[in-house]
Amino acid sequence: MVIPFSYTAKNLGARKMTTTLTAAGMALVVFVFATVLMLQEGLKKTLVDTGSPDNVVVTRRSAGTEVQSGIDRAQAAVVESQPEIAYGADGKVRVSKEMVVLITLQKRDSDKPSNVIIRGLGDEGRAMRPQVRITHGRMFKPGSSEIVAGRSIAGRFRGAGVGEQLRFGMRDWVVVGTFDANGSGFDSEIWGDVDQLMQAFRRPVFSSLILKLGDPARFDSLKQHLESDPRLTVEAKRESVFYAEQSEVLANFIGYLGLTLSVIFSIGATIGAMITMYASVASRTAEIGTLRALGFRSSGILVVFLVEALLLGLVGGVIGLFFASFMQFLTISTMNWQSFAELAFSFTLNPSIVAKSLAFALCMGLLGGFLPAVRASRLNIVDALRAP
Repeated sequence: MVIPFSYTAKNLGARKMTTTLTAAGMALVVFVFATVLMLQEGLKKTLVDTGSPDNVVVTRRSAGTEVQSGIDRAQAAVVESQPEIAYGADGKVRVSKEMVVLITLQKRDSDKPSNVIIRGLGDEGRAMRPQVRITHGRMFKPGSSEIVAGRSIAGRFRGAGVGEQLRFGMRDWVVVGTFDANGSGFDSEIWGDVDQLMQAFRRPVFSSLILKLGDPARFDSLKQHLESDPRLTVEAKRESVFYAEQSEVLANFIGYLGLTLSVIFSIGATIGAMITMYASVASRTAEIGTLRALGFRSSGILVVFLVEALLLGLVGGVIGLFFASFMQFLTISTMNWQSFAELAFSFTLNPSIVAKSLAFALCMGLLGGFLPAVRASRLNIVDALRAP
């Protein structure tokens, strides 16, 4: 004989206070767990979306980041001559020579300093980032002291709004526009003309070269040519891979810290579920004895209490996910430990995080209900019937 599911559901509703408190505890843990995963996913998505699989980033070998890289003009000319690189309609090779440096700006709300990336690029570099669009003002003019700021920078830093001025590289720069990079890492950068910025910062070398492949399948051939050429000391990576690697250190730290906190909090939630289930067993001892006397097996009793604990975990998981989903409307900023620059990103919820969070909640319910379920299934029928 199988005990109907409705019996389990009714028992959860019969103890509203304890059920609510236990589910709330589990919901809090799931909220923390899901939020950490969303934070980690948001960081990765921001940087992965920054790159395109058709583009290749060439930097100095072992540089790690564009800020630490340097490629002189002679090496840049060798890279430009590779046959795998695409050509534009104007017959020019699709290569963007770029300069990347860090400057310190003051935040509008707190007046605290933070590092911001300045990227120098030309027409080809802008054309290779089709996801970037000007939302206010206009794009900077080549050969001028004009700059444009990503939307995350314009709103958070002093002097970065349209019509304002910034001073760096011993020159004054006018912000003539802001751009939206569709949530990618470019939203946390300031762009200007590469030649003007190299003069201002007295840099004779480029930080990186961005190449457009004529055929994405020929990446391995390009990489082999560049990295085996004795005239060069460079390495090549697909742009999407390059930016994904920029998130590894910080994303891993967030993941480890979040998992540690979630495990610690889950211990308390599991203990709470266990106390609730033990109380349920104690209050229903005579009821359990009656079920056994009617012919229901001890295994059926075990299953009923396990299902009840799993339902408790599921309710807590759904509530925790519901509140965690609202975090998607927030954008936060932190320092990227790879580039040491300010990076803004949003919480990201996806089906994988939903599945992991619900599985985590069910595990808490199962662990909390296992021992009480075993106790209930082993109650002696006669002793249980004699219980008050």
